[in-house]
Parts: sequence; structure tokens; C-alpha cells
Amino acid sequence: MKNIAIMCSGGDVSGMNPALKHFVEYAKKNNLIPYFVNKGYEGLIDNDIYEATYKDVAGIITRGGTKIGSSRSKRFLDYKYREIAKNNLDALNIDSIVVLGGDGSFRGLHQFYKDFGVRFSGIPSTIDNDIHGTDYCLGVDTALNIIKTSIDAIRDTASSFRRAFVVETMGRDCGYLAMITALTSGAEMCLIPEIEYNLDDYEAKFKEDVKNGRDYFLAIVAEGIKEDSSEISKWFEEKIGMESRVSVLGHIQRGGNPSIYDRLMAYKFVNQAVDALLNGRDESIVCYTQKGFEYKSIDEVTKPYKLDTSLLNTL
Repeated sequence: MKNIAIMCSGGDVSGMNPALKHFVEYAKKNNLIPYFVNKGYEGLIDNDIYEATYKDVAGIITRGGTKIGSSRSKRFLDYKYREIAKNNLDALNIDSIVVLGGDGSFRGLHQFYKDFGVRFSGIPSTIDNDIHGTDYCLGVDTALNIIKTSIDAIRDTASSFRRAFVVETMGRDCGYLAMITALTSGAEMCLIPEIEYNLDDYEAKFKEDVKNGRDYFLAIVAEGIKEDSSEISKWFEEKIGMESRVSVLGHIQRGGNPSIYDRLMAYKFVNQAVDALLNGRDESIVCYTQKGFEYKSIDEVTKPYKLDTSLLNTL
């Protein structure tokens, strides 16, 4: 193996740029020629692939997002476009790829490997932290810290104006961000897709809290719950009798200066991913658990993800 490529696929996360920087450094350290694939699978198809140098990664360690872009590609589902991508890689003598992405990204390269034998190593990268088999995905620490800063600021105005604030985090199918945020911010309510809820169950307690002097509430909700955030806000006003506001954090959760932990984990993930390919692992996903780093199969990481029940039980 002489030439090796890296690409980003799916949603961007803070931590990708530090990973790209170290990929170039670590590849060169191991006498490999590093290549960047711009815009994910679309770049593979469009031959937007180029040799990466130190100049390409200078100064990017502090930046969120990804210098080489990302995408979601419907074309790559079609065999004829995968064949075009393979021909593009062959022309550059690239037979191995490191991919930063989620389980959908891993499935794509798994099919690519089955079709043409292109070897790959996957680094879980999603702020939802919802990949089975790993306790940590690149980018989630930065996202949680951005949310923390936002929640702390919202608490200031909530307490000043005696309001209920409904704060919506990302999490269409997974409530990880909302759950961790609620637990670490002391929120009075947490609503996530994984737990069935009835607002009536909160009413008596919240009214009692108000009688006992509580003059503001924080409700953390994931975007994937059955009701719209505005409906939760309306409930606070109509049932609890407290003025309410909605704050949708949106895409600020994905960006921002990567945290120290995400920078460090990017470094470690890249080492593990490149080492896997150097040591003859044709397809593997680098996972981080209580046991440390482990290589897992595509079948294992694409199983349905479930939140930690010990944390769920504390909500």
C-alpha cells in the first residue's frame, strides 16, 4: 500500500479537520502518499481527488467542519457510478480509503469493497453519537460543549424574566444530545424519541414547583419528538401558567472550534484507522469503548443503536 485516501461523508462535525491534518502527517510518517477526496462520494465519482500536502492542512486544526467537504450521494447507490469511482482511484493507484462518517457512509464503502476490493477503515463521526459498538463518535464533545454554553446563557435570561424555555437540540432519531444536556444542565424536563411521554404527567409537579417558588423552567427536547417545540412551549403557558419561549439551536451544534478532546480523539482515531490498513485489515470500523480502541465489523456497527439504559433511567 503506497497511496491512501481520506474522505468525509454525511453530516460534518468538528474534529474532522484535526483528523485530516493528522492523516497527512501520519501517512507521510509511514511512507504513504496521502490523498484527499473532496465532497465525499460525489468526489469519488467526479474524480475530485488530489494529493494532500502539509500546506493543505496548515492552520485547519482550529476550524470546525471539513476542509474537503462532505455530501450525501444517491449516485453512489448505482453500480455504474461506483465503477466510475473505482476507475478514478485506479488511475491514482489508490486501493485504501479512510472515511469519516456514520453507518450509512460505512455501508457505502462496504458495498464498494464487495464490488471492487477497495479496502477501507471507518472513523465514527456524528454529533448524534448513535453508532452501535462505539461509546464515542468524533465531534460529539464539541457539540455538547456548544450546547452547554447556549444552555447556560439561556438560563440567565430564563431566570431574569421568570420564563420557561424550550430548547431544541438536534436528534431526529436519537436523543443522545438532549439526554446528556438535560442531565448535565439540571433541566426540569427532557423529551426524546426513545421514551414515550405524556405532558399531563408533568403538570401536577410543575404547578407544585411554582407554588414552592420555582420561577423558571428549562425543557430540553430532541427535534425528533412527536410534538413540535412550539407545542411544548404553548403547554407551559396554558397548563403551567408561565410565559414561555422556544430556542432551536440548529446547526450551530455541528460547527465551532473543535474541543481539546475531539482534537485528541481525532489524532487517536486516525492512528488506529491507518494502522488497521497497514496491518492487513481490509475493512474495519474503529470503535472506542471502555476497553479502549477496538476494530469492529460493518455488521456490528450497523445494528440499531440504543441509548445507555443506566442514563435513560435517570431522566
